[in-house]
Amino acid sequence: MTLRSRDMIERLISFDTTSRLSNLALVEFVEDYLRGYGIAPKRIYNDDKTKANLLATIGPDVEGGVVLSGHTDVVPVDDQDWTSDPFIVDEREDKLFGRGTADMKSFVAIALAHVPDMVAADLKRPIHLAFSYDEEVGCIGVGSMIAHMSAHLPRPRAVIVGEPTSMRVINAHKGIRSFMTEVTGLEAHSSQQQLGVNAIVIATKLITFLSDIFEEMKERGDPSGRFEPPHTTVQIGTIHGGTAINIIPHHCSFGWEYRSLPSQDADEIYHRFLDYAGELEAHMQKMSPQCRIVTRQRALAPGLKVDEGSEAETLALALAEQNETHAVSYGTEAGLFQQAEMPTVICGPGDIAQAHRPDEFIELSQVAACERFVQRLIEVLGR
Repeated sequence: MTLRSRDMIERLISFDTTSRLSNLALVEFVEDYLRGYGIAPKRIYNDDKTKANLLATIGPDVEGGVVLSGHTDVVPVDDQDWTSDPFIVDEREDKLFGRGTADMKSFVAIALAHVPDMVAADLKRPIHLAFSYDEEVGCIGVGSMIAHMSAHLPRPRAVIVGEPTSMRVINAHKGIRSFMTEVTGLEAHSSQQQLGVNAIVIATKLITFLSDIFEEMKERGDPSGRFEPPHTTVQIGTIHGGTAINIIPHHCSFGWEYRSLPSQDADEIYHRFLDYAGELEAHMQKMSPQCRIVTRQRALAPGLKVDEGSEAETLALALAEQNETHAVSYGTEAGLFQQAEMPTVICGPGDIAQAHRPDEFIELSQVAACERFVQRLIEVLGR
């Protein structure tokens, strides 16, 4: 089965791999495709085997290969106003519309479409295809695949994460950590304030504390001058609580995150928050030992730190025919590969501004640029 990039994009988009769903149908399709070229892919499941990473090697079992990394999941389309079916590619005005066209099934599709060329090239160093699950909900899946790679693959020369960068080479991004904080207070009649502990009021104190930290981060700024916005950010995304206007609320929960500069201690904000929450909880428990503040981490993706002149950076700049690197504020799986001592950069087709939006699209010119990038990679590893 031979599929051009355009055809492969269409096939991958047709699988609804929204993060709350399984990605196994897509994985099975890719496995069958790879086996058709004599490639034996490796599934690495999640705990309940409803999702899987997929790892495949084309070429010899030697060091110095290149990892092409992408995630298979996409964000939901719920409550978004699409002008076409998000899971059927619609081509118009030299663009391909569909969920995941930009973020980031087009990169995965282009890599797969070039598998016949990789096989025919008699590569001297391998290309490793590393496709993960649950990136969109906190880079959850890729960790087990990285662990497998570290244990079983010869050391790669470079990892290229194909998130949408408009084919610019990215060598730094912010880290992200997200949390859910649950406040348990003490219910009472609203006329009897002295008998209750208002969970919403406690939550607002915590949120105000985070807002004050955000203002502090703005003042600290970005010493590198590379990021936009030029500082660590703090965000409150959801809040739920209360039962009725005349009941002192027993429960309030809120979701929050921060995106830290890669040069910053990634634990700082979290530990400061926990210290303040501990002070509030001690005060609450004077009223009732049932009162609690519990914070659970939901997602962790470390920042990508600059590794000037790394093999990944040098290679990607040559393949992209560019002379300078850039930094981005969104998070990716790149920092996790870097933590595993694999030189890593980000470079992929599409514009991040189109990601997660209704009528997400990728320009055909970006598809063509990525095709040239992969073709050059095959030439380099075939020498």
